[in-house]
Amino acid sequence: MKHIGRNSKQAIGLIGWFIIIGILWWPQISTGESRFIDLSYPFDKSTIYWPTNKAFHLDQKFRGKTPKGYWYESNDFSASEHGGTHLDAPSHFAEGKWTVDEIPLERLIGHGIKVDVGSHAQGNPDYLVTKQDFLDWERRNGPFPKGAIVLIQTGWGAFWPDKKRYLGSDKKGDTQNLHFPGISEEAAQFLVQERTVSAVGLDTASLDFGQSRDYPAHQILGSANVPGFENLRNLDKLPAKGFRVIALPMHIGGGSGAPLRIVAELE
Repeated sequence: MKHIGRNSKQAIGLIGWFIIIGILWWPQISTGESRFIDLSYPFDKSTIYWPTNKAFHLDQKFRGKTPKGYWYESNDFSASEHGGTHLDAPSHFAEGKWTVDEIPLERLIGHGIKVDVGSHAQGNPDYLVTKQDFLDWERRNGPFPKGAIVLIQTGWGAFWPDKKRYLGSDKKGDTQNLHFPGISEEAAQFLVQERTVSAVGLDTASLDFGQSRDYPAHQILGSANVPGFENLRNLDKLPAKGFRVIALPMHIGGGSGAPLRIVAELE
C-alpha cells in the first residue's frame, strides 16, 4: 500500500464529510418541503350563508361517557349547499352542465394563480373584476398556465364573519342591499373564451357582485363547465403563482353546490 501524505488524508476526510452531509440533506434537496395553506372557513353558527338560504345547524345527539364507560360523540347537521366555503357546480346556473359529482377531479386539483384586485376594491364594494385585471397579472407574471385554477383576492376576507360588512346587509332574506365585489361579464368571458381555466374562486359570497340581478358570471362560467369557489379565506397568504390547489367538495350526487375543503400547496 502506498504512503498517503497528511494533505491527502485531510482531503479524503473533507470528501467524506461532504458525502455524509449530502446523504443527510439529499431528501430535502431533491423533493423540497411543501407547505399547505387552508383556504376554507370552518362550518359553525357564525358561517355566512346567502340571505335566502338555510344556515348551518349542528344538532348534538350525544356527547359523553356511555354506560359501558367509553367516550362517544355524534351530531347531525343541516345546511344549504350554498354557504360558507363552498363549490358552485356548473349546473347551478347552466342547464345540463356538470353537477357536483360529475366534475372531473382534474378540474379541482391543479396549478393555481392569484389575481389581487384589493387595491381597486378597497372602498368600492361594488367593484367588478375586469379583463384588464387579468392582463395586468399576465404582464407581471407571464401567461396563465393552461388549465389554471384562478383565485381572485378582493380583500373581502378581512370582514368575515361580520355579515353586515361582508355582505352589505345582515337581514335575513335581504338580497336587494348586498354590496361586495364580483367578476364582470367581460372578465368571465375572457376566462372561458381567451384562456383555458379549470376553475375560478374568490373571497366573496358570490362569483357575481352583490348588486347583480341576472348573475352573468355564474351563467358564463357554468355554461363552459367551469366550477366556482366562493367564500375563500387566507388568499392574502398566497403568492401570485407557484402553488397547487386541491379543492374537494362534499360528493353530493346531483348537487348544484357543496361545502368545500380547499387548500393550497406551496413549494
